[in-house]
Amino acid sequence: MNLVRHIRYLMLTAAFLLAASAFAGVSSLKVSLDSAFLLMGRTTPLHIELVTDENSDGHLVIPRDSVCDKVEILKYLTADTTELGSGRREIKQDLVLQSFDSGVYRLNPILYVEKGETIASNRLVLKVYPVVVDSLETIHDYADVADVDRSFIDYLPDFVVDYGLWILAVIVVLALGGFAFYMMKKKKNPFAAPATKPIPPYEKAIGELSRLRAEKLCEQGKEKEYYTRLSDILRIYLNGRFGINAMEMTSTQIRRMLNANEETRLSKENMERVLETADFVKFAKVRPLPDDNVKAFNSAMQFVEDTKPRPAIAETDDQQEPSKEESTKK
Repeated sequence: MNLVRHIRYLMLTAAFLLAASAFAGVSSLKVSLDSAFLLMGRTTPLHIELVTDENSDGHLVIPRDSVCDKVEILKYLTADTTELGSGRREIKQDLVLQSFDSGVYRLNPILYVEKGETIASNRLVLKVYPVVVDSLETIHDYADVADVDRSFIDYLPDFVVDYGLWILAVIVVLALGGFAFYMMKKKKNPFAAPATKPIPPYEKAIGELSRLRAEKLCEQGKEKEYYTRLSDILRIYLNGRFGINAMEMTSTQIRRMLNANEETRLSKENMERVLETADFVKFAKVRPLPDDNVKAFNSAMQFVEDTKPRPAIAETDDQQEPSKEESTKK
């Protein structure tokens, strides 16, 4: 019994292999529609399905513009290829059909040519329905004149409506130009920023020194930054107060200028003390003691205080003009 069963299995397997080899090179082609009915002027897709060998060199023969006399091909969609295995593949492509004539139409088949042989697809039937239109059997009278709500724009001339924005832009530009010309004629620039009152050198130096002391840079180990800013404050003060371009001078050159100026000569020792300590810290990388930092700041503050502008002395009675009685006596 087992031997008979094995013989049956072998025969079935051989029959299956023979059938597979017989149909391996056979290609199949069919077409289908989503619906056999179509409204005139509307579109519907025609689906093409081709199954063939992977190494097949055949090609589809699709009509150029129509599948029958009254049904046109509106669009050709991109073909999609799927591998089925066992050396077979499936190609799918859609055509968009359209018709403007009502009736029942038998579509021409799609052809596939391979090695001199031609395979034709199945033929489909498409029924196109006409669009319902008014037959004008009933004659309608003219409609009454409609009352339209009017706005302000409706009463303006056409050129104002068409070029209103341009006209407004020109008016704005002319107005701004006239205002600018008027202000310039008065020697006032309307676009210039309001002038700020310059801060006197003394007040500016005192303010910068106060901010520097409040930041406590020396307590943070930033002695070099502290002395750089301290010396720069004094250099800027010399430039604003006496016109000495100290920012471009060395410490030696600044000492000479201080000695040559009568207003700075008496307090030059304070300035020299600050410059000397600053040079040691910045160039010799010497770390001063906390007392040295305090002395340097006090010397800078004292130099600014000693050289600040003196208030104008009011004229005394002796300097006033003699009265008429005194002139008469004389």
